[in-house]
Amino acid sequence: MNPTTAFPLPIIDLHCDLLVYLTDVPNSDMNHVEEIGCAVPSLVAGNVKLQVMAIYSATGPGSTRYAGLQRDMFRQLADADNCLTAVTDVPQLRQAMQQTGSTGMVAAIENATGFCEEDEPLEEGFKRLEKMIEVCGRILYISFTHHTANRFGGGNSSAPTHGITTDGRMLLDYLHGRRIAVDLSHTSDALAFDILTHIDAENLDIPVIASHSNFRPVWPHERNLPDELTQEIVRRQGLIGMNFLRKFVNTEDPEALLQHIRYGFAHGAENAICFGADYFYFADEPDQSRYPFYYKAHEQAGTSYAYLLDRLKAQLPQEQLQQLAYGNALHFIERIWR
Repeated sequence: MNPTTAFPLPIIDLHCDLLVYLTDVPNSDMNHVEEIGCAVPSLVAGNVKLQVMAIYSATGPGSTRYAGLQRDMFRQLADADNCLTAVTDVPQLRQAMQQTGSTGMVAAIENATGFCEEDEPLEEGFKRLEKMIEVCGRILYISFTHHTANRFGGGNSSAPTHGITTDGRMLLDYLHGRRIAVDLSHTSDALAFDILTHIDAENLDIPVIASHSNFRPVWPHERNLPDELTQEIVRRQGLIGMNFLRKFVNTEDPEALLQHIRYGFAHGAENAICFGADYFYFADEPDQSRYPFYYKAHEQAGTSYAYLLDRLKAQLPQEQLQQLAYGNALHFIERIWR
């Protein structure tokens, strides 16, 4: 495959919350570009060839029902006559990268309590996970937690020492050889290192990524990666998806997203860095301190990727721009799906 080197480059993005929007927001519409940055017309306009659709749940009673609605929405979108197509194997992925006027999609799980409630047997959760894989055709990655702790371990907002649990280790054992990556974007640092330790101790075959995280040395937020985790992901041939949310970029400087990207290339992540924009619906957010959620240049998939790549073309060679836009993610997915 030889995509054109002219702008706009094809894009692969590792994380958006379109499924949450469509199942949770009254009168939602996948074409409402004014309501969510990853509306389908924006994805197509932005030349997004593969968009990972997160199935998200907060930890608490009813988490699996909430995730089940999104699972079924993914299937509904895949079966409908629209410009979204499910991508579940390498030939479909390569086809999606070549098609015009359409966007491929693959599901992922953001918080493992989406398939396993806090108070039910783990075996029931694994059965539900198998059903999610069957309905969606493929799960690209699983995040053990969201920002709070759950039965599998500590989240970003947990105590820094809150690491992995017995259930977390059992989930890793279950994932061995299944070609599903484990996502570190919402783990506590302790959980992230515990995951890596258990993978190594048990010689497990599990890819490791951070689907939508920036770099902590550039902006000191617990959602961003410390250098030690960055280097572990790089060493394991994983991916790091750049997050567009102002809160994780820099709350004062819109240019900082470019700095995060340059930092990754300058610190050994040239084969790992990609996009994980993290577009979601926020109009019902009561915390005014979070507004604006995105800087103007980053708020819509239809223009944001091209804007960033255009800004970077005087600073990075074309090969690195291609790696960022699609190359690293494409090679990773092809490798783990073979």
